[in-house]
Amino acid sequence: MKNSNFVITSDLGFRVSDLYNKLFLIRCCVRIAIIVMMNKKDLKYWVGFSFIPGIGRVRLNQLENHFGNLESAWKAPAGELRQARLDDGVVRAITTWRPKIALDDEMEKLKRYGVQLLTWHDDDYPARLKEIYDYPPLLYIRGSLTAADEWCLAVVGTRRATAYGRQVTEEIVADLARNNITIISGLARGIDSVSHQAALDAGGRTIAVLACGLDIIYPAENLNLARRIIENGALISEYPLGTKPKPDHFPRRNRILSGMSLGVLVTEAGEGSGALITANLALEQNRDVLAVPGSILSPSSRGVNNLIQEGAKLVQNCQDILEELNLRAVAQQLEFKEIIPESETESVLLKRLSSEPAHIDNICAGSGLPVATVSSTLAMMELKGLVRSVGNMSYVLARETREIYGVKVE
Repeated sequence: MKNSNFVITSDLGFRVSDLYNKLFLIRCCVRIAIIVMMNKKDLKYWVGFSFIPGIGRVRLNQLENHFGNLESAWKAPAGELRQARLDDGVVRAITTWRPKIALDDEMEKLKRYGVQLLTWHDDDYPARLKEIYDYPPLLYIRGSLTAADEWCLAVVGTRRATAYGRQVTEEIVADLARNNITIISGLARGIDSVSHQAALDAGGRTIAVLACGLDIIYPAENLNLARRIIENGALISEYPLGTKPKPDHFPRRNRILSGMSLGVLVTEAGEGSGALITANLALEQNRDVLAVPGSILSPSSRGVNNLIQEGAKLVQNCQDILEELNLRAVAQQLEFKEIIPESETESVLLKRLSSEPAHIDNICAGSGLPVATVSSTLAMMELKGLVRSVGNMSYVLARETREIYGVKVE
């Protein structure tokens, strides 16, 4: 036996140090598993506190630091809550609201609506959003957030969009979506709705941030649009289910729009437009502000023209945005990279796909492959960025055309 690593030379033939390392790794894994289980158990208390007025990032942090977890904080009497340095008004709010909130019922409701929860501790919580001062402690999500959403741009504007505003928004957003930029907006009438629609029609991803609970679509006329967004992006809110839209919710919603984004593009806005609030928040958050100029005679363009006068980047097309946000090289690399199928099955499936959605049944029929093989291969190809699911079990190439991809299928 050597002193350094306690090498055992018996028939077992292993190092004691190796055993210690393995035991250490096992302990780490167990610890991580326990933390994950505790976080999942704790989730309903995050939901409970999201109902209570006056409980935001700062006070939740106080509660976590004092009690160690939110379950203990939720069950704490008023005296112990005061020991966490909460003022009397907040303590009264907690003790008043707690008996009214049926946590298990709320969790069942979230499950019924297909809502996921992300706390600020989760790895999947949007990294850029966590950079802002007043980030939401808990996000409610219908749909999915992906790694691709790191490259996202908020597009906002007036609710009373003119024909000009609609046209420039549709053209610029469609080009951004084709360059793999995720579009974030607020699902409002006018420019917001046009932005979401244009991104989806171009085969891109889009995220809508709501000023109410995710069981309430506001405005109601956007119900079908919201369903499409869930299939090809996400609906997000910091408000629990059942929360109705209120005037003061919209400015707070806007900080999430700008906080998640690389920058904010205002395509059309009058002097009193709420889109200007988002632009100002973006500046406070050290995000880029971009604006599409409009006629000096149009009241709908006075707000954006003023932004440009004050230093916002004047935007005429998608390329201006890619250049300003240093995304041109990234976009070109994605645009012209050569995609080589890794297997004969991938090669066969790529021949069956184009920019037009193809249902999996048609892909199976055209390729002659069994549905299990097609389904599993498409799932792997989507993870690799070769194809994109557009909902209803239909797929397209991840770029607009085969020629752009330079796909080798021979």
